[in-house]
Amino acid sequence: CVVACQAENNVPISDETACVRGKEMNWLRVQRYWVGDKVVFVPLMCQQCETAPCEMVCPMFATAQSPTGLNEMTYNRCIGTRLCINACPYKVRVFNWREPTWPVSLREQLNSDVSVRTRGVAEKCTFCVQRIREASWQSPPAEPVPACAQTCPTRAIKFGNINDPHGEVARLAKDPRAYR
Repeated sequence: CVVACQAENNVPISDETACVRGKEMNWLRVQRYWVGDKVVFVPLMCQQCETAPCEMVCPMFATAQSPTGLNEMTYNRCIGTRLCINACPYKVRVFNWREPTWPVSLREQLNSDVSVRTRGVAEKCTFCVQRIREASWQSPPAEPVPACAQTCPTRAIKFGNINDPHGEVARLAKDPRAYR
């Protein structure tokens, strides 16, 4: 799911030296927790908060809630204050410390539907907003599937309308063991 997110959203690849310095670029990470002798993995991406603290502190209104409830980023408005990163309780926003580069062999795989962000912006998961918009333009509107959900072999990541009583997400949300 992490690799699918990077490829779909043109997230720059961090080399070993950047990772050692804590400058990795991932919109989605798989967090691990130890429960006794067992390790539990939880995918962690932007939680699309209803009242997002990142939106409230942005001086440029670069992050705002869309009419559909998605916390969207307008990257060309971001001036890199990193206030949103500090305000995020989930720590899922990342700062683009360097000009994005890709090895020559990977330049052809860049998604033309997604912008390549420049250095100095705060980035976050958008639940593949380009896929959401494309699905809404179809007639009848199709159910969008973000790259992470599409590639998850265990189907741990679900995406859908929680207000649709017949949808899988609404059914799963009622499960007392569900994490959402």
